[in-house]
Amino acid sequence: MDQQEQPASDEAAHKQNLETCDIARIMRAIPHRYPFLLLDRMVEMKLGESAIGIKNVTINEPFFQGHFPSHPVMPGVLIIEAMAQTAAVLVVETLGPSAHGKIVYFMSIENAKFRRPVVPGDQLRIHINKDRQRGNVWKFNAVARVDGVAVAEASYAAMIMDR
Repeated sequence: MDQQEQPASDEAAHKQNLETCDIARIMRAIPHRYPFLLLDRMVEMKLGESAIGIKNVTINEPFFQGHFPSHPVMPGVLIIEAMAQTAAVLVVETLGPSAHGKIVYFMSIENAKFRRPVVPGDQLRIHINKDRQRGNVWKFNAVARVDGVAVAEASYAAMIMDR
């Protein structure tokens, strides 16, 4: 292989793998906003395949006022929503700028399991893998981990659409 080919393959690899996606880029990709934006950063994105999303859980989250006041626990449905937002960013980044701001709707959630409570101070690392994609419908498998330990998992399908 000659040296002129190497940068082209490095550039192609970079386009397929984004090391991080900060909050500004996340907010360009999906329409969610406070208090329902449940993603702080994306790491290790492999476009069209997999990603890891980060959610830093703090006592300042509005849901802790009522869930539960004397024993704060992140609601499981919000962990599932954070999984969906992680997948939505991956889908939009995979499809490119023309998909920014589109909405990714849940179609199904299967095999959701909650292994242990998520509490203030935890950092959720949401690992998602694309199972398959047909047209504008994508199916994912996800595992949320805290300190390397699985706290929740689910499989889900979603459809990307215009607003």
